[in-house]
Amino acid sequence: MTVLNDFLLLLDSFLGSAIWFPYLLLGVGLFFTLYLGFPQLRYFKRAWQILLGKHDHSRCEGDTSHFQALSTALSGTVGTGNIGGVAFAIFLGGPAALFWMWVTAFLGMTTKFVEVTLSHKYRVKTEDGTMAGGPMYFMERKLNAKWLAIIFALATVLSSFGAGNMPQINNIASGMQSSFGIEPWLSGAVLSILLGLVIIGGISRIAAVTSKIVPFMAAIYIFGALTVIGFNIDNIGPAFVSIFSDAFTGSAAAGGFLGASFAYAFSRGVNRGLFSNEAGQGSAAIAHASAKADEPVSEGMVSILEPFIDTIILCTLTGLVILSSGVWTEKFENTFPRSEMVILQGQFSDQNEQDRQQLYQYLVEGKQDVVQPFTGELIVKEGRLVDNRVTIINARSVAESVKFEHEGKHSFSGLLQVQNGKIVDKSIKVIGKSLIHSTQLTAKAFTRGFMGQYGEYVVTIGILLFAFSTAISWSYYGDRAMTYLFGARSVMPYRVIYVAGFMWAAVADTSVIWNIAAVAIVLMTLPNLVGIVLLHKDMKQSVKQYWQQKK
Repeated sequence: MTVLNDFLLLLDSFLGSAIWFPYLLLGVGLFFTLYLGFPQLRYFKRAWQILLGKHDHSRCEGDTSHFQALSTALSGTVGTGNIGGVAFAIFLGGPAALFWMWVTAFLGMTTKFVEVTLSHKYRVKTEDGTMAGGPMYFMERKLNAKWLAIIFALATVLSSFGAGNMPQINNIASGMQSSFGIEPWLSGAVLSILLGLVIIGGISRIAAVTSKIVPFMAAIYIFGALTVIGFNIDNIGPAFVSIFSDAFTGSAAAGGFLGASFAYAFSRGVNRGLFSNEAGQGSAAIAHASAKADEPVSEGMVSILEPFIDTIILCTLTGLVILSSGVWTEKFENTFPRSEMVILQGQFSDQNEQDRQQLYQYLVEGKQDVVQPFTGELIVKEGRLVDNRVTIINARSVAESVKFEHEGKHSFSGLLQVQNGKIVDKSIKVIGKSLIHSTQLTAKAFTRGFMGQYGEYVVTIGILLFAFSTAISWSYYGDRAMTYLFGARSVMPYRVIYVAGFMWAAVADTSVIWNIAAVAIVLMTLPNLVGIVLLHKDMKQSVKQYWQQKK
């Protein structure tokens, strides 16, 4: 897992974490925002009207209503990105990351409007009578770029596992174990069976299920978040100040948090924003292509609401809960994943400014001129480290109160073999206090409200519903891509593998899962952005014709 994690981090350094990617994503959104005259503002009211049936055409071809298409697309985006993804962004980039998530969402409203309109316009009817659409169809039918369509479809299949499948069950299993003591493998087994029963029914059953789950889960989560925000109301003002004041300077060190530069906060905010609302990725366009509408622009308008609901509302609530509660700078006892833990040579303190700078350079910038991983033997007695030659790092923070145990929960005593900062014996478990991230961090923040420790259950239930519905929707995206690539016969084998992958990810390393998602998302986004930019004139003409027809 460590080797795989390192490889994924290397890939991500050239893709999503590369300096060019956030500028490309925001640049495309900004271009279309200006080119089309701020459609996310001008068409916002009409989008709600269409969604509520004012301009509905039920006799049009399609498999779902506007509301069902939006629910399916929202269930694909409203998932771990809103609960774990926001926490991960703040963990990496501090409060400033939330600001750049907002910017990504605002510009992403236009990007989604474009990709959904074009995908609906060039959709096709399959052999079984259902509608199939998505960026791969406008790439082939309008751009005559089948090679680009194939790349996108392959990336969609990969993303269905890397973004829509594995991170979801991993977070569900983690939350169920933390809150209720349910073993991850059991959560994976039960939910895999339920997932299989839903996705076998195709888009009709998927839309029926998601249209019920999405409003219910959103109401529960919003209520829970508001109770925490209300309890910490005095900290909301300072939280907003830190978000805006740090946006162009980066976030300073606080507590166990070592700080983040502007470039890093910007990159993480945009990256997590994309993971949350998927604007520019082209995934939601596949769901909207099934909607009953003879005017592609009207369906594009409905999709404008997705980044608004997903990021501007839900992600903001999560961010304010985490920031106002203060848990993002605190250390909590947890079991250290091997991929996130490293033993460094020398003693470092996160209370010393020089040490913080050196640790930041090593952990974030990858510099090893001052800080180096330890290699050698360490003496441990009754679970406690006797040697004071080293510093243990977990989750990018200096670990405290560290204990070493065998997998059977017996304290370890003896010589600990360490190679390049990693413990050689994989049977040894390390427990201690450090920063936490993802769903764990959000769950801890929800305990700092009126509900106390019961607030954790809101996150557990929320992640169960959010993440499970995301996995359902992404199975549909994957099977549409498989239909495009290999025909309808490939769908059932894909669904079987999809369910199997869902179960496996329940017991996999969290960091590895998130890094797979980061790489998969970018591999899907790049072909889509290229496609919609090449069709910018087609898009503008479609909007012009829509309003001419209305007049």
